[in-house]
Amino acid sequence: MKINEMNFIEQIKKKNPRAMDYIIDNYLGIIQSISKKHLSNLSSVQDECVNDVLLSIWRNIDSYDSTRSELRNWIAGITKFKAIDYKRKYLKGICYENIDDLNIAIDDKCAENIINDDLRKDLDELLSCLKEKDRELFIKLYVEDRMMDEVSIMTGIQKNVIYNRVSRGKKKIRSNFKLVEGTGEKEWIKSFSK
Repeated sequence: MKINEMNFIEQIKKKNPRAMDYIIDNYLGIIQSISKKHLSNLSSVQDECVNDVLLSIWRNIDSYDSTRSELRNWIAGITKFKAIDYKRKYLKGICYENIDDLNIAIDDKCAENIINDDLRKDLDELLSCLKEKDRELFIKLYVEDRMMDEVSIMTGIQKNVIYNRVSRGKKKIRSNFKLVEGTGEKEWIKSFSK
């Protein structure tokens, strides 16, 4: 018997393993994306979660009611709750670790260098759309936290010119980076329209 959209649920209920192949072919992408979303920081358990979801579908297909929801939504719900269970299980396991017992081989100077390198990369990316002289102004004003009068004297540029350059620079940065609201989280993404 060929497994298709019309008979795969009935075949899973009859415990036909080929019906699970149909589920994998048609619903694995949804299961993986949901588990990846909820377990993004726990990539080591994502595959285990996916396998657990498939097993739950196999074992609990009798509880699926097509009059209450679509199969896609039912599978998405199982996946979400399994991922949350895995996250809880992981968090429960790490709650009892004492940070003093961990052997961390990073001294303060090394940690400071790592943080400064990351901040420098982010700053360079953010200011990459500006001309070199405008980048220098932004660094002096916003990174080094210098006063406008001081920057004017240092660079030999009048304050009103600095204000204009900074204003134009801010507009350019805003147009290059747009605020996007997706899944309840806000993040900055680079715009490809230049």
